[in-house]
Amino acid sequence: MTVINSHRKAKALKQGSRRPAKDLCSECGLCDTYYIHYVKEACAFINQQIAELETIAHGRSRDLNSENDLYFGVHQEMMSAKKIEPIEGAQWTGIVSTIACEMLTRGLVEGVVCVQNSDEDRFQPKPIIATTTEEILGAKVNKPTLSPNLSVLEQIEQSGMKRLLVIGVGCQIQALRAVEDKLGLEKLYVLGTPCVDNVTRAGLQKFLETTSKSPDTVVAYEFMQDFRVHFKHEDGSVEKVPFFGLKTNQLKDVFAPSCMTCFDYVNSLADLVVGYMGAPFGWQWIVVRNDIGREMLDLVKNQLHTQPVISRGDRTQAVQNSIPAYDQGVTLPMWAAKLMGVVIEKVGPKGLEYARFSIDSHFTRNYLYVKRNYPEKLKDHVPEYAEKIVSQYKLPD
Repeated sequence: MTVINSHRKAKALKQGSRRPAKDLCSECGLCDTYYIHYVKEACAFINQQIAELETIAHGRSRDLNSENDLYFGVHQEMMSAKKIEPIEGAQWTGIVSTIACEMLTRGLVEGVVCVQNSDEDRFQPKPIIATTTEEILGAKVNKPTLSPNLSVLEQIEQSGMKRLLVIGVGCQIQALRAVEDKLGLEKLYVLGTPCVDNVTRAGLQKFLETTSKSPDTVVAYEFMQDFRVHFKHEDGSVEKVPFFGLKTNQLKDVFAPSCMTCFDYVNSLADLVVGYMGAPFGWQWIVVRNDIGREMLDLVKNQLHTQPVISRGDRTQAVQNSIPAYDQGVTLPMWAAKLMGVVIEKVGPKGLEYARFSIDSHFTRNYLYVKRNYPEKLKDHVPEYAEKIVSQYKLPD
């Protein structure tokens, strides 16, 4: 008990205090608890340790000579899936919510760490430990702003819960894995979503106002496989804006510095990952990383349509062309952006190749950002797999 209790003497940082990761803080919530005691080891932006934690979580780190391992992390299986009967109002068909509800109702866990909206603001995240299916369903739909999911860690330890499901993104899960053995749990399940380009609430407002025709009615959005941003509005309508028509020159400062220095798009340390980027349009991409992930997926397999993953096309030239275009803040006229979007949708990368396109685009951009803004961190902060991916491309100085 001494090991578990040693952190209780630490004090959480006050709201608004400067964080140990400084400008790179992703507001994961760890420092809002006495687990700040472990921040220098646990924080993804102070101590990048994905390979070491992969070995602990999955029994091995990724094989850099296997393309799928290199890009998507340690895994037993990948597939495309969608709910046979979708959950109304879910981001897509509700696979994440369904898994969480099944785990709770079957008694596999006593609580689920998830994120609802605050009562005042549809985009302000409110992390909770859900103990009812109603609370879980109240957390459906992705939150596109930085969210302090780990701020509930003290409550977990003090509640006496022994079996827990945590839903989160890469930076949150890396910190969680680093303190997992301090939580006093008998069983931890980790259900992850891929994550890229999160924003502060102010940054989100700027993105919506710059990009959508009706920013005040947007309830959710996603950067989709058809190379368009899909905005879902309150009336159920979907507005689609081509990637190539985004006002890049106005949006370069909108994304959080933590996201611009992140190389864990695919949530490498979760047991099971549910996203969309490696699946055909309208389907979800599922990555089973270990036996715990398989146990979670098996709970809902009979509620899903599934199909094998596909991979078509060649991303490399599109990625290479996009590097200087983003770097210089090039924005096409909307007619040209729409035309390019149509062409790329027809002949561009699909399935896993689209996922590689997205990873390559973000890793090259983020590598440049770290190199230019935090050169002293470049060697230790960029994982070996990301170095190998970025090395395929010619980067500007």
